[in-house]
Amino acid sequence: MKLNIITRRPLVLAVCLAANAGFAQQQQSSAAASAAPSSALAEKELRAANDQFYAALNAMFVGDLAPMNAIWSHRSDVTDMGPFGGRLTGWKAVGGEFKKEAGMKLGGRVVCTDLIVQAGADMGYTVCVERGENMSADGKPVMVSHRATNVFRREKGQWKLVHHHTDLSPQLEKVTGAEMK
Repeated sequence: MKLNIITRRPLVLAVCLAANAGFAQQQQSSAAASAAPSSALAEKELRAANDQFYAALNAMFVGDLAPMNAIWSHRSDVTDMGPFGGRLTGWKAVGGEFKKEAGMKLGGRVVCTDLIVQAGADMGYTVCVERGENMSADGKPVMVSHRATNVFRREKGQWKLVHHHTDLSPQLEKVTGAEMK
């Protein structure tokens, strides 16, 4: 069968478009694979972000908010369910609560123990027990031990906290006068 020039052009165009689409799909797959870190690397990065969060929490206990502001996403979908109860939604509310808590200057130190880490390409979470102590208004230590869950999202190549949830802390409520929500 012999094709004339008019019938061959659409056929050649269709073949070229199909080849280009296949090439573009290959390029996208390669780019996605190279952009996503290996699961071992993602887990290592997520552990580091979780460590950064606990360093930020301890800095907040002495009134320094800069590290906390750096580890959290500042988007409207972030949430916090902290030791004083209630649920805060959006960075404005979450950041406002941290500012209030930093003003309490609870002192002390909390560490993340019994850590479990699950990291995906762009979302991950950690589960741990927060152990340590804060200080009462009269300088006496208040022991804390809370279960905690932290959810992180990769934003511009960095893990940012998008949700923190911990047990309620009646002992902190008592010594700070903060009312449980």
